[in-house]
Amino acid sequence: MPINLSYDYSYSHSLGLIRFSVSALFIVFPIFILVSWYLNKIYARETQVRESKIRKWLIYLTLFIAALVVVGDLVAVINNLLGGETTLRFILKALSVLLVAGLVFGYYLDDVRREAPSKLGKYFVWLTGILVLLGIVSAFFVIGSPNTARLTQFDQQKIYDLQNIQSQIVNYWQRKETLPNSLYDLNDPISGFNVPIDSQTNQPYEYTVKDAANLSFELCATFNKEGVDQYGQYTEVRPMSAPAKGRGDNWQHRVGRVCFERTIDKQFYPPLNKIK
Repeated sequence: MPINLSYDYSYSHSLGLIRFSVSALFIVFPIFILVSWYLNKIYARETQVRESKIRKWLIYLTLFIAALVVVGDLVAVINNLLGGETTLRFILKALSVLLVAGLVFGYYLDDVRREAPSKLGKYFVWLTGILVLLGIVSAFFVIGSPNTARLTQFDQQKIYDLQNIQSQIVNYWQRKETLPNSLYDLNDPISGFNVPIDSQTNQPYEYTVKDAANLSFELCATFNKEGVDQYGQYTEVRPMSAPAKGRGDNWQHRVGRVCFERTIDKQFYPPLNKIK
């Protein structure tokens, strides 16, 4: 039973990139400021160091990279606009990249032209510091606190587990033409499948046969956060039951104990011995 992971992967990948960027800012930006401050002290004492060819070569390399980032960002903006991508998230991301690269380019272009350190460096530090702080705070509004991210990760794992269990129940029906009496019936030492348990509570998930004749069953779990299917991560490609055809199974959930009732469509999932 294929699961629609494309949107989920894209959403998780985006959050991962945001978390990585915030982590990098926490470490790299203070180091950058301290190193720049230390080097400027050296330049103020020893002017010959400031005029060294290696330093200027590194600055020109930085300018070249910053220019490439600006050009690439503008090309990406035009390309995505022509492709119909006009979301606020994309526009803000493009503007942030353009702003940061532009500031870096302008600062180092001004610095390489001067014989002595510019007083603009202090304003540059304050401005970039404010921008970095705003970026970090904004990122926390998107990804949430570490505790929120942990609880969300638990909930997402529960959805994956329930989808996996559901798939195994369907396979069980197709092989044996009956629903399993309990989840332990799904354990298969030959294939190596073991029914997953709730990684947060280390307790098994709830499974109940609602109507054995009509192949109706129920899977339950307890969730920490509300799961809204904003990015398609809780929708399967193929339906379980006839009324849901063309719509896919929905795994949206509220906070607390939630049960998902499913009915296997015998025509959609016939027994294996009847498949020609």
